[in-house]
Amino acid sequence: MRAAFIEQNGPPEAIRVGELPTPEPGPGQALVRIRAVAINPIDLYLRSGQVAMPMAFPYVIASDFAGVVEKLGPGATGVQVGDRVWGSNQGLLGRQGVAAEFAAIDQEWLYPTPALLPDVDAAAMALVGITAHLGLFHRGGLRAGESVYVPGGAGGVGSMVVQMAKAVGARVATSAGSPERVELCRRLGADLALDYKADDVPARLREFAPEGIDVWYETQREPDLETNIPLLRKRGRMILIAGRSARPILPLGSFYPRDGSLLGFAMFNATAEEQRPAGAEMVRWIEEGRLKALVGHEFALEDAAEAHRFLESNTLGGAGSLAGKVVLLVD
Repeated sequence: MRAAFIEQNGPPEAIRVGELPTPEPGPGQALVRIRAVAINPIDLYLRSGQVAMPMAFPYVIASDFAGVVEKLGPGATGVQVGDRVWGSNQGLLGRQGVAAEFAAIDQEWLYPTPALLPDVDAAAMALVGITAHLGLFHRGGLRAGESVYVPGGAGGVGSMVVQMAKAVGARVATSAGSPERVELCRRLGADLALDYKADDVPARLREFAPEGIDVWYETQREPDLETNIPLLRKRGRMILIAGRSARPILPLGSFYPRDGSLLGFAMFNATAEEQRPAGAEMVRWIEEGRLKALVGHEFALEDAAEAHRFLESNTLGGAGSLAGKVVLLVD
């Protein structure tokens, strides 16, 4: 089978595309014919070695996938040959990735793909959607009627946060870096969409939520806690998912009198059982037309190294030329 893989950690140029043996599904696994794969920042960190996890070489890259069940391993239940499926959490904690024509995947990580949802969109929504859901509900305890702010509402996680928060009846504010992306945030359902380059974001948020923000879903790698924490409501929750090298100042005098909570999490720490409610609710919202993917750029499998360079320039490099997800088309 054709696959994008590395034989040692390194820069994007370490990625090779070539032939590897087609895996056999083991007990409780399904062999999935992969149609589309999304690339995430965690994939960059694993490839480069910045994040150390068990990894067997040759290591197939990427964690998010959509495709069709080709074959079942012994004892596999819940899916059938021919089913369209999507999921995430591959390429992590010793598992091989999915940037290949086939992948053997434990059934617990598989979700049914809604009939009208393209595979490209299903892959693009996987990790970012599960991450958004875990942060808002499992960690943040978001309830109807509360206020949410997420910077980067036109990004992968941010766009999911906007839509999911609206789906449960929250009031949602967000920001983006251009008029076009601000308008995109409005189309996703944001009640307030700001241009962080032109608007006074703190002042506008005080107008939006005079008593403060209930759930602040922080997506930026260098959060300004000195500015942000005073914008939280009493008993407000701030969700932190990025910033491995960040060392922000924590204004304790603004934080503890609010009974505030700083809640950090990494999606891959959640078990399949903990993630399943997120996947199930995503499927329901997709079928109801309340959750849509943002696909920013598509690459062929053969161009996997270029896809990594492009995403790296827009995350670690701050190029600002990407709105939505980077997706590899496998078939």
